[in-house]
Amino acid sequence: MSPSQADRRLPELIGSRIRARGPVTFAQFMEWALYEPGLGYYEREHLPLGWDYRTSPHLAADFAQLLAEQIFQFWHILGSPPHFAVIEMGAGSGRLAEDWLAYVCSNWPDFWQALEYGILERSAFLRRLQRERLAGYGEKVRWLEWDEIPDGSVTGCFFSNELVDAFPVHRVQVQAGALREIYVDWAEGEGFREVLGDLSTPALEAYFARLGIPIATYPSGYQTEVNLKALEWLQLLARKLRRGYVLTLDYGHTAQRYYSPQRFQGTLLAYRQHGTYADPYVWVGSQDLTAHVDFTTLQQVGESLGLKCLGFTQQSCFLVNLGLAERLAALGQVGDEGGDLGQVLQRRHALHALLDPLGLGSFGVLLQAKGLSEAEAAQPLQGFVEPELHL
Repeated sequence: MSPSQADRRLPELIGSRIRARGPVTFAQFMEWALYEPGLGYYEREHLPLGWDYRTSPHLAADFAQLLAEQIFQFWHILGSPPHFAVIEMGAGSGRLAEDWLAYVCSNWPDFWQALEYGILERSAFLRRLQRERLAGYGEKVRWLEWDEIPDGSVTGCFFSNELVDAFPVHRVQVQAGALREIYVDWAEGEGFREVLGDLSTPALEAYFARLGIPIATYPSGYQTEVNLKALEWLQLLARKLRRGYVLTLDYGHTAQRYYSPQRFQGTLLAYRQHGTYADPYVWVGSQDLTAHVDFTTLQQVGESLGLKCLGFTQQSCFLVNLGLAERLAALGQVGDEGGDLGQVLQRRHALHALLDPLGLGSFGVLLQAKGLSEAEAAQPLQGFVEPELHL
């Protein structure tokens, strides 16, 4: 099945821009495909709430509740300050925020009193969905812009779930011992096509030099992605955070695994209607585009910006440490006592999905911090109990 006529609006718009200015980086193409006002994947009014793949918050409220357990500990470690900002970056439909806020409100009145919940969301359409879902929380929830947050003003926690994988990425390819960039061109009668050219910025070679990865020695045809937007994002976080934490949950790898010579085609994928596709040019505007996260670079660049790495683990370990196993055990007791077996089985299936080592359980969880005393930084963290993974 081919895209409908209505779905051709964005490809035609992008094609007209390319005809006017020449080939563009894949990062620019991906930016338009995901975020073009009114037409991009995250800006379309008819974006389905089930979306095109499973995310942890949509499986069970337990995910948000266990995140709340960890962030509650952050508040305690910092001395239970009377004003504590929790800023969610990329809140999607608002489901995670809704479950998180309900749990905190019900369990910790002192924390609730101190809490200032903020959302950073670039999609105007998703902001409207979030406002509708969270309307009952009134002034407790605020929608923010980066430039509205003064530098060095935030005491609290910035967190994101499946945000960094949606940042537009550059794509590069090795050819005859040299690193080249993949550009997107437009050919009449054919549509989008890829062409190789010189690197659009020296930051691409510098990226691999910092990691010590001799990518130019890889076989010709090797291609991969570079997420320069993630570095800009880290710089923003480091500037805005005065004292507290940055918690990043996403799918990805350490740099040595990500940029292994065996990962010959990179990690870029398109998602549509619960299917995955390698071609990013077919359903432009109607499919999500993602690339895995390089957690080593997030840690290394973060350290250079004053964000100290306090832990890195897998989501399955993180959630088990925060009490997911006990929740599963309690579900077994509910079933034995004659509860609603259908609901019990559904929730049990959801919790097992959060632990799936071939799926959501394999996600990385990175914790960074700024402005903590030595004693605060040394506090054992509930979600990051050993064993940890090494970046």
